[in-house]
Amino acid sequence: MKLGMVGLGRMGGNMTKRLENDGHTVQTYDQGGTGTAASLEELVGQLEARRAVWLMIPAGDPTEQAVQELLGLLDEGDVIVDGGNSNFRDSQRRAGLAAAKGIGYVDAGVSGGVWGLANGYCLMVGGEDDAVGFLEPAFKTLAPDDGYAHVGASGAGHFVKMVHNGIEYGLMQAYAEGFDIMNASEFDLDLHEIASIWRYGSVVRSWLLELLHSALETEGNDLEHIAGYVEDSGEGRWTVFEAINESVPAPVISAALFARFASREDESFAAKINAALRNQFGGHAVRSE
Repeated sequence: MKLGMVGLGRMGGNMTKRLENDGHTVQTYDQGGTGTAASLEELVGQLEARRAVWLMIPAGDPTEQAVQELLGLLDEGDVIVDGGNSNFRDSQRRAGLAAAKGIGYVDAGVSGGVWGLANGYCLMVGGEDDAVGFLEPAFKTLAPDDGYAHVGASGAGHFVKMVHNGIEYGLMQAYAEGFDIMNASEFDLDLHEIASIWRYGSVVRSWLLELLHSALETEGNDLEHIAGYVEDSGEGRWTVFEAINESVPAPVISAALFARFASREDESFAAKINAALRNQFGGHAVRSE
């Protein structure tokens, strides 16, 4: 099929290559100046009806602006795909705006990172049956075997991807804590070797563990060139918010999110409060800065 790709970063650029390698025709637009088109308007002009435009750009204002512009450029029956990590509530709202113009709107949660070009991307897709069916040839090219599903109505794709990323936070934090305990132990442990053997037969083996093994192999057991500062891109927060809204206990994901917050503090004010209180009630010594 022929479609337009907006955003040629680490994900969008490799997705374009994977689509083209399987025989699809992809017209492209990127704000960095690369691509076959210099604007969204020109991109739409390079496509024939029924058009499909896939967005792989940052969530929030960039996606909102692109969607609003496309709603003024596309015709009835055309389809917009948002493959970024948008909040599922935004996707539901945008789908409603698109439906009012007779335009299809598909929210596609995409997982696979920089390895997706070779290995494929797990796709969690939400939207109406007609729009999803129209894009299915592209979905099947991008995903590995059994790695794509139409998970539900508009918003469902980004909702499932949000929870996916929340789970990812918890898994990463569990590995981080376990290797921290081993690193601080009395034993002279080769963490790279341990990560290596855990990849085979262990119940904790996973792709994340393989990536950790690769990082230790590249950076060394002490990871001395990597700062312990961990950002979050929003999905973990949204997962915790939804857990609260649904009264669902999510202690692991919540703790993993808060651990990321803690990683960004040079010194915790809360820790200063604790030290001051111990000094006040127990006379325990405090360290001066």
